[in-house]
Amino acid sequence: MGVSDVSWNTLWSSQEDDMVAQVLLYSRVPRTLALILAGSSMAVAGLLMQMLARNHFVEPSTVGTVESASLGMLMMALWAPDWSVWAKMGVSALMALAGTALFLAVLSRVKLRSAWIVPLVGLVLAGVIDAGAMFFAYQHDLIQSLRAWSNGDFSVVVDGRYEMLWLSLGVTLLACLAADRFTVAGLGESFATNLGLNYKRLVWQGLVVVAIVTACVVVTVGSIPFVGLIVPNVVRLILGDNVRRSVLWVAVAGAGLTLLCDLVGRLVIAPYEIPVGTVMGVVGSALFLVLIVRRRQRVG
Repeated sequence: MGVSDVSWNTLWSSQEDDMVAQVLLYSRVPRTLALILAGSSMAVAGLLMQMLARNHFVEPSTVGTVESASLGMLMMALWAPDWSVWAKMGVSALMALAGTALFLAVLSRVKLRSAWIVPLVGLVLAGVIDAGAMFFAYQHDLIQSLRAWSNGDFSVVVDGRYEMLWLSLGVTLLACLAADRFTVAGLGESFATNLGLNYKRLVWQGLVVVAIVTACVVVTVGSIPFVGLIVPNVVRLILGDNVRRSVLWVAVAGAGLTLLCDLVGRLVIAPYEIPVGTVMGVVGSALFLVLIVRRRQRVG
């Protein structure tokens, strides 16, 4: 799919140049891989966030993690623009880790009277962090750059500009290997301690995974909202809360939903594109409302 005609006929036809093959190898294949890697890793990161916060309505883009990673990128653009991409990703990951840890610290001091308090606390905290980042961006004329990091767009992904996402895949695979431990951590500190597990270390391991994944995605393509919120909840309705049994399906479904939104963004106003983050925001918010209504009907 796209403006250039990359079909089997054009790919295998005899031509004087190899422009079609170059479009396929240097643009279409890297973009598809980036979509798969970003969608699957963000979906798994959302699943981990829900287990750590013990709430099904949180994800990195609703608890301040994405906003903190964007703030880290803004800091690097202001104070260390000559640093390498990997160094900027490291700072962004540290900021994402700090933002997520702040959310959990605030949450531990809030008396939870309903399941809706947790996402509300996260949204308020995310709004505060985003407002602070917007203020600094306005002071230094970097609002456009900040908005670019806040909206997922794969149109600029080519060979050589997405490889950082392989790091997010590696971290995600490590999280999959520790799925049983995260399942126990989701049952609470007392339960995990009684089974001989170090609950605080598990929480920090999960936070590091979420922070690295979020930083890799934000640095490479920007924020992709709702993937980590919608996909785990849909999979949970089918397979239950067992992370080990559902984590691979969450990754596959996250990649599939991201690919679908990318195709929709390419086709709606072709030959122009709508960013994946925008399409995902529309689709994800609609699905989120469906999940809320369904939960209220079940509770009622």
